[in-house]
Amino acid sequence: MTSLIILLVLVVLTILMTVKVVPQQTAYILERLGKFDAVLQPGINFIVPFFDRIAYKYTLKETAIDIPEQICITRDNVQVRMDGVIFIQVIDPKKAAYGIADYTFAVIQLAQTTMRSEIGKLDLDKTFEERMTINRAVVESIDEAAIGWGVKVLRYEIKNITPPQSVLNAMEKQMQAERERRAVILQSDGEKQAAVNVAEGQKQKAVLESEGLRLRQINEAEGEAAALRSVAEATAESIRLVAQAIRTDGGMEAVQLKVADNYVEQFGKLAKAGNTLILPANLADISSLIATALTVVKSEQKK
Repeated sequence: MTSLIILLVLVVLTILMTVKVVPQQTAYILERLGKFDAVLQPGINFIVPFFDRIAYKYTLKETAIDIPEQICITRDNVQVRMDGVIFIQVIDPKKAAYGIADYTFAVIQLAQTTMRSEIGKLDLDKTFEERMTINRAVVESIDEAAIGWGVKVLRYEIKNITPPQSVLNAMEKQMQAERERRAVILQSDGEKQAAVNVAEGQKQKAVLESEGLRLRQINEAEGEAAALRSVAEATAESIRLVAQAIRTDGGMEAVQLKVADNYVEQFGKLAKAGNTLILPANLADISSLIATALTVVKSEQKK
């Protein structure tokens, strides 16, 4: 009975050693008698017990590796602390197993050396602007070296760039000075624009005032012309009415009476104006004056 149990245990162990289940996105390196035999694919795989063994196990998923912080020197001799993260993927498990002892360590070291080399080509101000250039250079450098490692570098990203505290203080002062300069420029531009707007407003005001003055003068001139025309028309109408009245019966007698009345009235005003009374040498002059006036009226009627 004991022998049977031992036999069953050996059978079970043999089966367990014979069947290997490989998870998805995983690769097992199979060695037979110490020599590479095959790469076991995901699923159920059968091996020869005591002759075959699983030497390496690799995940085929994308893996993120943290690049430790290091000190780099820029072209203008400024020390900066930099770290990053790199994303790699095993694409050839056989090369990853036999091409290099530890591809993770190699990738980290190569990333650091490449980053130091690229930073040494740039000034401090450019290191913040050329992140993409540095990332691309690291990826290309590792890809070129990792051809025989069975590893593909997908991307590299710089996480932090930390200059010394003295440099940070100087950069802060520089940024503050730049902001103040921009503020002064904006203020001067605003004052300039305000002055331009004021001048433009005064110009438009002067134009409008001159236009208004011109229109007022035109209106006044037209009003005066209309007034003069109305006065002339009224005078002409009054003269026409007087002429018509003279042509009627008794018109001449009315004219004589009016002329005599005006003469006497004006002579009376002249006498009141001063202490000296001036009398005509011949009172007949009044009748002669009236006769002269009537002669003028008659001549106008004949015309």
